[in-house]
This record gives sequence, C-alpha cells and structure tokens, in this order.
Amino acid sequence: MVGSARGGREMAARWAVLGLLAACLASAAKESVLNMCMDAKHHKTQPGPEGVLHGQCAPWKDNACCTAETSTGAHQDQSYLYSFNWAHCRVMPDKCKWHFIQDTCLYECSPNLGPWIHQADTSWRRERLLNVPLCKEDCEQWWEDCKDAVTCKENWHKGWNWTSGTNQCPRSSTCQPFKYVFPRPADLCEKIWSNSYKYTLEHRGGGRCIQMWFDPAQGNPNLAVAKYYAQNRGDASPAPWAVLLLPPALLSLL
Repeated sequence: MVGSARGGREMAARWAVLGLLAACLASAAKESVLNMCMDAKHHKTQPGPEGVLHGQCAPWKDNACCTAETSTGAHQDQSYLYSFNWAHCRVMPDKCKWHFIQDTCLYECSPNLGPWIHQADTSWRRERLLNVPLCKEDCEQWWEDCKDAVTCKENWHKGWNWTSGTNQCPRSSTCQPFKYVFPRPADLCEKIWSNSYKYTLEHRGGGRCIQMWFDPAQGNPNLAVAKYYAQNRGDASPAPWAVLLLPPALLSLL
C-alpha cells in the first residue's frame, strides 16, 4: 500500500511538471503570433525594419512583412503584385482607391495579424487571413467613400475572367455601384475578400479592433489588439502538441 501511494504521488508530480511545461510552450506559441508574417506570395519570412516604405504603407516601416518594392506595388494600378485591375468597370475614384491601397498595405505589411492566419489551399499562397476584426470607423468610411464606385462582383477573390492576364468581369455580370452590390458596410468589408475581415462595433483606439491605418508617431495600436485576441481565443489550456515538443529526457517521465 505504501509503495502504491508513493508511486501515485510520483506520477502526479510528473504530470504536474509536464502540464506546467506544456502550458509554457502553449504560452510561447501565443506570443509568437504577435509578430509574424504569412506564408503568402510577397510576404517576407520574418518581419523587420525596412527603413522606407512607400506612401500609405509607411506606418509599418519599423517592423514590416513587406519590402519597399512591395509597398510601391501596392499603390500601382494593375501592379506586378497580383495584376489586379481596380478599374474593371470604370475608373475608381481616388477617395475609394485610397482604402484599397490601405487594405493592401495592411495585408502585405502588418506583422500583427497572426491570430487570424489560417491555412489556404491555393496555388499562390499557403496561408490567408480570416475574420480580422476591423474597426467600425474603418469599415464604414471605406463603404462611404466607395459607395458610388462601380463593380461587377461581390467577391473579388474568385470568379474573374483572367484570359487577358488581368481580371475582367465575367460575361454574365453587370457593373453596378458599390452601394447596390454591398448594401451595408459589413457587406463590403466581409464579402469582398472572402471573409478576410469581420465588421465589428469596436472603435479605433479601443484595443479590440484592427486599424487599417495609424499614426506611427503614436505607436502601432494593432499590436495590443493582436495580443488581446491571442490571449482570449478560448484555447488557454495546454495544447496537446506542446507535449510533443518536450525534450526526450522529460518525455521519458511519461
């Protein structure tokens, strides 16, 4: 009986140690998503300073997932980045194009989107964004400035005619103002890139939503947002895979 009790205590102690180590590894994994780049077409492997980024991508120059060349491409019509034509129906107003450039800069340059990175099964990228919580003001201003622009499609990720080398409207489609294709701001922000963004009621500066633009002199507010969501994803218990990362000497305790 004494030996059995001692063995039980030793086993409990071993599992307590392993649980603590697994929790530490899981915590480290959450921290890692706060400063990372997607495995996608133009992203750097690791974020880092760029010195100079072009135009609207400049806020990320101190720690970016994009290169200076990519930031320049983000501002060009039908750039080498994706050969995407904003003016597939007619010329896009500058005030509307500003938001699409900013959207591209956030996507290409931000190192703070880790909590929303998911695997993708496309030929041009292995990872994508899903349900990034966009600030209310950013989404609504995007819609307001683009409501009179014209498009022929609700989802810009797929369904285009690419036979010319750039995106053209499918034959069965009709060009219409954004306000009819996307009746609400949420429709625009969520549907245009296959739910890459999620419309929220959270406000800029509140620490609960991603800002498409920020003043770098005031710091990057999206880091705190990423940290909040990384720590509140409902998976605070030790991850099962964390045990597999333990050193062999500790695994032998199992």
